[in-house]
Amino acid sequence: MARPNRRPQTSRTVTRRGRGVRGPVLPNSVPAWRTRGEKFDLLALEAFAPLDARWHERLTKLDIAVDEVPKIRPLDPQSVTWPDEVVADGPVPLSRLVPAGVDRRGSATRARVVLFRRPLELRAKHPEDLVDLLHEVLVQQIATYLGVDPDIIDPDLADGGPD
Repeated sequence: MARPNRRPQTSRTVTRRGRGVRGPVLPNSVPAWRTRGEKFDLLALEAFAPLDARWHERLTKLDIAVDEVPKIRPLDPQSVTWPDEVVADGPVPLSRLVPAGVDRRGSATRARVVLFRRPLELRAKHPEDLVDLLHEVLVQQIATYLGVDPDIIDPDLADGGPD
């Protein structure tokens, strides 16, 4: 005896034990849904916001980017000297300023500060310290980009931070 024609079963029509369609436990709008990388991106934007508000007109041609880890590998960690474009904690770079230029295809590129997520996360003792560390690194990079002292970019940083 032949079975009657049924609609093919798909993941949308199959219900497990009659509980209905299965889906995500948390909706996308819930903060717990964010990955570590997405959380870091939000913290980087939070740290950059006051600097951008103050220096916006001079930072219009500067991009902020995040990379997982640096691709820069020093040969001898004991004798590393980094150029001004790199903010580092000893032999580990935390960020790098990439100047504007021309890429391999001949297209113009914008200047950008690249923050290295993993070294910055490991350097911060507590998650709350990460925003402060990001702010310090961004102040140093923006000062290098503009060719001024970091004290000019953020006078509070020179005084040991805000009270």
